[in-house]
Amino acid sequence: MAIDSTLLSILACPADKGPLLLVENELLYNPRLRRAYPIENGIPVLLTDDARDVDESEHESILARATS
Repeated sequence: MAIDSTLLSILACPADKGPLLLVENELLYNPRLRRAYPIENGIPVLLTDDARDVDESEHESILARATS
């Protein structure tokens, strides 16, 4: 299930309240903090405890696949 563009426009990172990038309907990404939030069964999991840090090489890969 794809995330609707209207929903994506109002979702924000719980850590810095900034916008997130959608990455192939598998995660939401905050490039400022380099934190990735999972999407499980079409539902974004925007809990800071469930987010993971992203290293430099993965950061570049994610940005190449992301849509805003």
